[in-house]
Amino acid sequence: MSQPSSTPPTGKPTGDAIQAVQDALATEHAAVWTYGLVSAFLKEQADQTAAGANSHRARRDATERILRDTNAEPVPPAPAYLPPAPVTDAASSIAALVAVEIDGCTAWRGVLDRTEDQDLRRSALDALTSCAVRATRWRKTGGLTPTSLALPGTAVG
Repeated sequence: MSQPSSTPPTGKPTGDAIQAVQDALATEHAAVWTYGLVSAFLKEQADQTAAGANSHRARRDATERILRDTNAEPVPPAPAYLPPAPVTDAASSIAALVAVEIDGCTAWRGVLDRTEDQDLRRSALDALTSCAVRATRWRKTGGLTPTSLALPGTAVG
């Protein structure tokens, strides 16, 4: 299966889009933190874990640059994040990664809904797609069903 590109966000958010991009940035901070947390429990998936962390780190950094380019101060990372359940083993680590990827889908969908800027929309769609693919891969790795979600980033998905 080919991976979607990890094109860094581009474009200039304005108005409501700035808050949506800030929200997406916050989910990128949480994703980077979560990938670090679970890495101790996913030794057999170390390459997959590193790739996910690197993708979120690159998107986080690019998103911060976009916000600075619009004279918006990027939201800083929190000291820590609360996973949906305690992370104590491989299964709970995978569940945390699925959750953080679904959160990413939702946040980047919010950017799509709040901007008309074509470059930013393209980047947000790429981010949403990347998160959805990673969520599917983690669900498959964890033996979770359904393996994929019908509408990632929506209340139905």
